[in-house]
Amino acid sequence: MKHDSKIYLAGHRGLVGSAIHRKLTAKGYNNIITRKSKDLDLRNQQAVEAFFEEEKPEYVILAAAKVGGIIANNTYRAQFLYENIQIQNNVIHQSYRHGVKKLMFLGSSCIYPKNCPQPMKEDYLLTDELEYTNEPYAIAKIAGMKMCEAYNIQYGTNFISVMPTNLYGPNDNYDLETSHVLPALIRKIHLGKCLENNDWESIRNDLNKNPINHIDGNSGEQEILDIFQKNGIYSTNNSITQSTNNSITIHLWGSGNPRREFLHSEDMADACLYLMENTDFTDLVQYAIPSEKKSKELQSSIYKLVAQHHLEIKNTHINIGTGKDISIKELAEMIKDIVGFKGTLDWNTNMPDGTYQKLLDVSKLKGLGWQERIGLKEGIEKAYTHYKEITS
Repeated sequence: MKHDSKIYLAGHRGLVGSAIHRKLTAKGYNNIITRKSKDLDLRNQQAVEAFFEEEKPEYVILAAAKVGGIIANNTYRAQFLYENIQIQNNVIHQSYRHGVKKLMFLGSSCIYPKNCPQPMKEDYLLTDELEYTNEPYAIAKIAGMKMCEAYNIQYGTNFISVMPTNLYGPNDNYDLETSHVLPALIRKIHLGKCLENNDWESIRNDLNKNPINHIDGNSGEQEILDIFQKNGIYSTNNSITQSTNNSITIHLWGSGNPRREFLHSEDMADACLYLMENTDFTDLVQYAIPSEKKSKELQSSIYKLVAQHHLEIKNTHINIGTGKDISIKELAEMIKDIVGFKGTLDWNTNMPDGTYQKLLDVSKLKGLGWQERIGLKEGIEKAYTHYKEITS
């Protein structure tokens, strides 16, 4: 890509998209096209076609998606399946029709089987059943990835797919009903600290930014204490008359033993831009071709490669992560220390733990020349500083 290449970034306001936008700008790319969802509904085939006809982007980064945590995924199953497939179909197909030089499709590590061997290699895709709670979202993402592969093989396009691990950072979702585990822990523990310090100004500022079940900063103190309790933030004296110097306990689901991998969104953006600048689909095909059949002649046409040699080109996507994980209990204790919360974390072992481990194998990514730079503690400190800034 050249600095003046026309780049369409879909989903530029989300966690990943906003980080990619900042990274592109920082590296001098000056012709970035964006659209808010109210201005371009990516689910609308005619609207997307008209957009591509008018703008004619040279490169596309598809970070737009309908996303949410485990509750949202399981509750809105039809919407997650339908809307994500619509978005992908429209953007990928119009990228092909309008001759886009390169497209990057962002997926999710939930595409791997529920009981996948650890760490999860790209080749483990579709080897077993998916986790039920996010199955529709996973199926949609698998469809998008396979669509990119199929268009590359049949039409000679240069569409690549990346599968990130759990991400966090600026513009994360801190809604306690729909957020993922790390931002949810940051917010719960932050609110616990505010209650511990009797800091009602910070509590009200936080609720004005992100109301909980319609309870905002204008609500009464008892209403706020009640909604906190419903969300696992308990005061020894859950009363406005006895709220000073409370001992605060935060109740968390499960045993805390499951392990998860986390990547800062700035690192994710850096990896995406690195791959856009340095890696093409033909580079990824090399991982699927037996060594005795590799040659520059065969690389010249993926379609001929498949037709003449009866090869199966699949699993060309790239895992993006750190290759390191941490238990949820260790994560919560780390966040507690960073926030400065003095209270108690209580684990409700009667609640389900979910999948024990979800760790990506990132050997392909490292082989392509990229590795993360931001450590987890440093990343959480950055995320918490940003969270306090946006809720102050």
